[in-house]
Amino acid sequence: MSVTERKPADVVKGGNSPSGLNVSFEFFPPKTEKMHDQLWASVERLAPLQPKFVSVTYGAGGSTRERTHDIVTRIQKEKGLLAAAHLTCVGATRDEIDAIAKNYWDSGIRHIVALRGDPPAGQSKYEPHPGGYPFAVDLVQGLRRVADFEISVAAYPEVHPEAKSPADDLENLKRKVGAGANRAITNSFFDPEAFLRFRDQTAGLGVPLIPGIIVATSTANLNSCVRMGTKVPQRMFDLFAGLENDPETLKLVAATEVAERVRTLEREGVKDFHFYTLNRADLTYAICHLLGIRPQASS
Repeated sequence: MSVTERKPADVVKGGNSPSGLNVSFEFFPPKTEKMHDQLWASVERLAPLQPKFVSVTYGAGGSTRERTHDIVTRIQKEKGLLAAAHLTCVGATRDEIDAIAKNYWDSGIRHIVALRGDPPAGQSKYEPHPGGYPFAVDLVQGLRRVADFEISVAAYPEVHPEAKSPADDLENLKRKVGAGANRAITNSFFDPEAFLRFRDQTAGLGVPLIPGIIVATSTANLNSCVRMGTKVPQRMFDLFAGLENDPETLKLVAATEVAERVRTLEREGVKDFHFYTLNRADLTYAICHLLGIRPQASS
Protein backbone atom coordinates (compact mmCIF):
# COMPACT_ATOMS: atom_id res chain seq x y z
CA MET A 1 0.00 0.00 0.00
CA SER A 2 1.19 3.50 -0.67
CA VAL A 3 1.22 6.33 1.82
CA THR A 4 -0.86 9.33 0.80
CA GLU A 5 1.07 12.55 1.25
CA ARG A 6 -0.56 15.33 3.18
CA LYS A 7 -0.20 18.72 1.53
CA PRO A 8 1.59 21.01 1.97
CA ALA A 9 3.84 18.59 3.85
CA ASP A 10 6.51 17.96 1.27
CA VAL A 11 7.93 21.44 0.91
CA VAL A 12 11.58 20.49 0.78
CA LYS A 13 13.33 20.89 -2.56
CA GLY A 14 15.88 18.80 -4.39
CA GLY A 15 15.58 15.11 -5.13
CA ASN A 16 15.35 15.61 -8.89
CA SER A 17 17.31 12.49 -9.73
CA PRO A 18 16.77 10.95 -13.19
CA SER A 19 16.61 7.59 -11.38
CA GLY A 20 13.25 8.56 -9.91
CA LEU A 21 14.61 8.02 -6.40
CA ASN A 22 15.08 10.72 -3.78
CA VAL A 23 17.62 10.67 -0.99
CA SER A 24 18.38 12.60 2.16
CA PHE A 25 21.47 12.34 4.33
CA GLU A 26 22.07 12.47 8.07
CA PHE A 27 25.29 13.75 9.65
CA PHE A 28 26.41 14.18 13.26
CA PRO A 29 28.46 16.95 14.90
CA PRO A 30 32.17 16.05 15.06
CA LYS A 31 34.06 15.77 18.34
CA THR A 32 37.62 16.29 17.05
CA GLU A 33 39.37 18.34 14.39
CA LYS A 34 39.98 15.22 12.31
CA MET A 35 36.30 14.32 12.53
CA HIS A 36 35.43 17.91 11.64
CA ASP A 37 37.44 17.62 8.42
CA GLN A 38 35.80 14.27 7.66
CA LEU A 39 32.32 15.73 8.11
CA TRP A 40 32.88 18.61 5.70
CA ALA A 41 34.60 16.38 3.18
CA SER A 42 31.52 14.14 3.31
CA VAL A 43 29.15 17.08 2.88
CA GLU A 44 31.23 18.31 -0.07
CA ARG A 45 31.20 14.87 -1.68
CA LEU A 46 27.47 14.22 -1.26
CA ALA A 47 26.10 17.70 -2.00
CA PRO A 48 26.21 17.26 -5.84
CA LEU A 49 23.74 14.38 -5.50
CA GLN A 50 21.10 17.03 -4.73
CA PRO A 51 19.49 15.41 -1.68
CA LYS A 52 15.98 16.53 -0.72
CA PHE A 53 17.49 17.64 2.57
CA VAL A 54 20.31 16.85 4.97
CA SER A 55 19.89 16.57 8.73
CA VAL A 56 22.29 17.03 11.63
CA THR A 57 21.83 15.18 14.90
CA TYR A 58 21.63 16.58 18.40
CA GLY A 59 23.74 15.10 21.20
CA ALA A 60 22.27 13.60 24.35
CA GLY A 61 21.23 16.28 26.80
CA GLY A 62 21.80 18.99 24.21
CA SER A 63 25.55 18.39 24.37
CA THR A 64 26.06 19.41 20.74
CA ARG A 65 23.53 22.25 20.65
CA GLU A 66 25.84 24.96 19.33
CA ARG A 67 27.71 22.66 16.97
CA THR A 68 24.47 21.34 15.52
CA HIS A 69 23.25 24.89 14.93
CA ASP A 70 26.52 25.98 13.33
CA ILE A 71 26.69 22.95 11.02
CA VAL A 72 23.06 23.16 9.93
CA THR A 73 23.19 26.85 9.11
CA ARG A 74 26.57 26.55 7.37
CA ILE A 75 25.41 23.64 5.19
CA GLN A 76 22.35 25.55 4.10
CA LYS A 77 24.19 28.81 3.51
CA GLU A 78 27.35 27.52 1.84
CA LYS A 79 26.11 24.42 0.03
CA GLY A 80 22.65 25.57 -0.95
CA LEU A 81 21.11 22.43 0.54
CA LEU A 82 17.98 22.44 2.65
CA ALA A 83 19.13 21.49 6.12
CA ALA A 84 17.15 20.05 9.02
CA ALA A 85 18.16 20.34 12.65
CA HIS A 86 17.48 17.55 15.12
CA LEU A 87 15.90 18.75 18.35
CA THR A 88 15.12 16.66 21.43
CA CYS A 89 13.19 16.98 24.67
CA VAL A 90 16.23 16.18 26.80
CA GLY A 91 18.06 18.63 29.04
CA ALA A 92 16.02 21.80 28.53
CA THR A 93 12.82 23.52 29.60
CA ARG A 94 10.04 24.32 27.17
CA ASP A 95 11.09 27.96 27.07
CA GLU A 96 14.68 26.98 26.29
CA ILE A 97 13.63 24.64 23.50
CA ASP A 98 11.24 27.24 22.09
CA ALA A 99 14.10 29.75 22.05
CA ILE A 100 16.34 27.27 20.22
CA ALA A 101 13.61 26.64 17.66
CA LYS A 102 12.99 30.36 17.15
CA ASN A 103 16.71 30.88 16.65
CA TYR A 104 16.65 28.22 13.93
CA TRP A 105 13.71 29.92 12.25
CA ASP A 106 15.41 33.30 12.42
CA SER A 107 18.51 31.69 10.90
CA GLY A 108 16.52 30.42 7.93
CA ILE A 109 16.18 26.80 9.04
CA ARG A 110 12.65 25.62 8.30
CA HIS A 111 12.91 21.88 8.95
CA ILE A 112 13.17 20.25 12.39
CA VAL A 113 13.55 16.55 13.18
CA ALA A 114 11.64 16.35 16.48
CA LEU A 115 12.69 13.53 18.80
CA ARG A 116 12.22 12.54 22.40
CA GLY A 117 15.95 11.89 22.72
CA ASP A 118 18.07 9.41 24.64
CA PRO A 119 18.79 9.66 28.36
CA PRO A 120 21.80 11.84 29.20
CA ALA A 121 25.09 10.15 30.09
CA GLY A 122 24.84 8.42 33.46
CA GLN A 123 21.10 7.82 33.23
CA SER A 124 19.82 4.40 32.23
CA LYS A 125 16.17 5.44 31.91
CA TYR A 126 14.56 8.41 30.21
CA GLU A 127 12.96 10.91 32.56
CA PRO A 128 11.22 14.05 31.26
CA HIS A 129 13.01 17.27 32.16
CA PRO A 130 11.15 19.30 34.79
CA GLY A 131 9.37 22.03 32.89
CA GLY A 132 10.36 20.51 29.56
CA TYR A 133 8.47 18.81 26.78
CA PRO A 134 7.90 15.26 28.09
CA PHE A 135 7.78 13.41 24.76
CA ALA A 136 8.14 13.93 21.02
CA VAL A 137 4.41 14.53 20.53
CA ASP A 138 4.63 17.42 22.99
CA LEU A 139 7.68 18.78 21.20
CA VAL A 140 5.86 18.68 17.86
CA GLN A 141 2.97 20.61 19.37
CA GLY A 142 5.39 23.16 20.81
CA LEU A 143 7.20 23.63 17.51
CA ARG A 144 3.89 24.23 15.77
CA ARG A 145 3.29 27.11 18.19
CA VAL A 146 6.73 28.61 17.51
CA ALA A 147 6.62 28.71 13.72
CA ASP A 148 5.40 26.92 10.63
CA PHE A 149 8.22 24.37 10.57
CA GLU A 150 8.50 21.33 8.37
CA ILE A 151 8.60 18.61 11.06
CA SER A 152 9.93 15.07 10.72
CA VAL A 153 9.55 12.49 13.48
CA ALA A 154 10.91 9.01 14.15
CA ALA A 155 9.13 5.74 13.43
CA TYR A 156 10.08 2.19 14.37
CA PRO A 157 9.33 -0.67 11.94
CA GLU A 158 10.51 -3.17 14.56
CA VAL A 159 8.90 -1.31 17.51
CA HIS A 160 10.63 1.14 19.84
CA PRO A 161 12.52 -0.84 22.50
CA GLU A 162 10.69 1.02 25.29
CA ALA A 163 7.19 0.71 23.81
CA LYS A 164 4.58 -1.18 25.81
CA SER A 165 3.45 -3.01 22.67
CA PRO A 166 3.49 -2.67 18.87
CA ALA A 167 -0.03 -1.22 19.02
CA ASP A 168 1.02 1.38 21.58
CA ASP A 169 4.07 2.30 19.47
CA LEU A 170 1.87 2.77 16.41
CA GLU A 171 -0.56 4.92 18.40
CA ASN A 172 2.33 7.09 19.51
CA LEU A 173 3.32 7.65 15.89
CA LYS A 174 -0.28 8.55 15.04
CA ARG A 175 -0.30 11.07 17.90
CA LYS A 176 2.85 12.71 16.55
CA VAL A 177 1.30 13.02 13.12
CA GLY A 178 -1.89 14.35 14.63
CA ALA A 179 0.15 16.96 16.49
CA GLY A 180 1.51 18.27 13.20
CA ALA A 181 4.38 16.09 11.95
CA ASN A 182 4.85 16.18 8.16
CA ARG A 183 6.75 12.94 7.67
CA ALA A 184 8.12 9.98 9.59
CA ILE A 185 11.66 8.69 9.11
CA THR A 186 12.23 5.17 10.31
CA ASN A 187 14.87 3.78 12.56
CA SER A 188 17.44 1.64 10.76
CA PHE A 189 16.48 -1.90 9.75
CA PHE A 190 18.07 -4.71 7.76
CA ASP A 191 15.02 -6.71 6.74
CA PRO A 192 13.07 -4.97 3.94
CA GLU A 193 9.98 -6.94 4.92
CA ALA A 194 9.99 -5.21 8.30
CA PHE A 195 9.59 -1.85 6.59
CA LEU A 196 7.00 -3.08 4.11
CA ARG A 197 4.85 -4.59 6.88
CA PHE A 198 5.12 -1.34 8.80
CA ARG A 199 4.21 0.66 5.70
CA ASP A 200 1.03 -1.40 5.40
CA GLN A 201 0.22 -0.75 9.06
CA THR A 202 0.67 3.00 8.61
CA ALA A 203 -0.99 3.33 5.21
CA GLY A 204 -3.71 5.61 6.56
CA LEU A 205 -1.31 7.91 8.37
CA GLY A 206 -1.50 10.63 5.74
CA VAL A 207 2.20 11.52 5.67
CA PRO A 208 5.23 10.03 3.89
CA LEU A 209 7.02 7.17 5.63
CA ILE A 210 10.72 7.31 4.75
CA PRO A 211 12.97 4.28 5.34
CA GLY A 212 16.14 5.02 7.28
CA ILE A 213 19.10 3.21 5.72
CA ILE A 214 22.26 2.58 7.71
CA VAL A 215 25.48 1.53 6.00
CA ALA A 216 27.11 -0.89 8.45
CA THR A 217 30.74 -1.68 7.62
CA SER A 218 31.85 -3.91 10.47
CA THR A 219 30.65 -6.40 13.03
CA ALA A 220 31.10 -3.63 15.59
CA ASN A 221 28.58 -1.52 13.64
CA LEU A 222 26.14 -4.43 13.66
CA ASN A 223 26.53 -4.94 17.39
CA SER A 224 25.94 -1.23 17.93
CA CYS A 225 22.70 -1.53 15.98
CA VAL A 226 21.66 -4.43 18.18
CA ARG A 227 22.26 -2.33 21.30
CA MET A 228 20.03 0.38 19.86
CA GLY A 229 17.18 -2.07 19.37
CA THR A 230 17.60 -2.87 15.68
CA LYS A 231 17.11 -6.50 14.71
CA VAL A 232 20.20 -7.65 12.85
CA PRO A 233 19.69 -10.95 11.00
CA GLN A 234 22.38 -13.59 11.20
CA ARG A 235 22.97 -13.23 7.47
CA MET A 236 24.55 -9.82 8.13
CA PHE A 237 27.07 -11.27 10.56
CA ASP A 238 27.72 -14.10 8.10
CA LEU A 239 28.38 -11.57 5.31
CA PHE A 240 31.05 -9.84 7.40
CA ALA A 241 32.60 -13.00 8.84
CA GLY A 242 36.29 -13.38 8.09
CA LEU A 243 36.69 -9.81 6.82
CA GLU A 244 37.69 -8.11 10.06
CA ASN A 245 41.16 -7.40 8.69
CA ASP A 246 40.07 -6.68 5.13
CA PRO A 247 38.34 -3.27 5.24
CA GLU A 248 38.28 -2.77 1.48
CA THR A 249 36.39 -6.00 0.86
CA LEU A 250 34.12 -5.16 3.77
CA LYS A 251 33.19 -1.89 2.07
CA LEU A 252 32.37 -3.66 -1.19
CA VAL A 253 30.21 -6.22 0.61
CA ALA A 254 28.47 -3.52 2.66
CA ALA A 255 27.71 -1.35 -0.38
CA THR A 256 26.33 -4.31 -2.31
CA GLU A 257 24.09 -5.36 0.60
CA VAL A 258 22.64 -1.86 1.04
CA ALA A 259 22.05 -1.43 -2.70
CA GLU A 260 20.16 -4.74 -2.75
CA ARG A 261 18.12 -3.67 0.29
CA VAL A 262 17.15 -0.41 -1.38
CA ARG A 263 16.39 -2.09 -4.70
CA THR A 264 14.04 -4.50 -2.92
CA LEU A 265 12.15 -1.55 -1.45
CA GLU A 266 12.17 0.29 -4.78
CA ARG A 267 10.47 -2.67 -6.45
CA GLU A 268 7.73 -2.27 -3.84
CA GLY A 269 7.17 1.36 -4.77
CA VAL A 270 9.45 3.10 -2.28
CA LYS A 271 11.07 6.18 -3.83
CA ASP A 272 12.54 8.12 -0.89
CA PHE A 273 15.44 6.98 1.29
CA HIS A 274 17.17 8.59 4.28
CA PHE A 275 20.81 7.52 4.65
CA TYR A 276 22.51 7.47 8.05
CA THR A 277 25.94 8.33 6.64
CA LEU A 278 27.95 8.12 9.89
CA ASN A 279 29.81 11.11 8.39
CA ARG A 280 31.36 8.89 5.73
CA ALA A 281 30.67 9.77 2.13
CA ASP A 282 32.43 7.03 0.20
CA LEU A 283 29.97 4.18 0.67
CA THR A 284 26.88 6.36 0.58
CA TYR A 285 28.10 7.96 -2.65
CA ALA A 286 28.89 4.55 -4.18
CA ILE A 287 25.49 3.17 -3.23
CA CYS A 288 23.74 6.19 -4.72
CA HIS A 289 25.75 5.70 -7.92
CA LEU A 290 24.63 2.06 -8.10
CA LEU A 291 21.03 3.26 -7.71
CA GLY A 292 21.37 5.79 -10.53
CA ILE A 293 21.55 8.83 -8.26
CA ARG A 294 24.40 10.86 -9.71
CA PRO A 295 25.57 14.48 -9.92
CA GLN A 296 23.59 16.38 -12.51
CA ALA A 297 25.39 18.41 -15.14
CA SER A 298 25.19 22.15 -14.65
CA SER A 299 23.03 23.90 -17.21
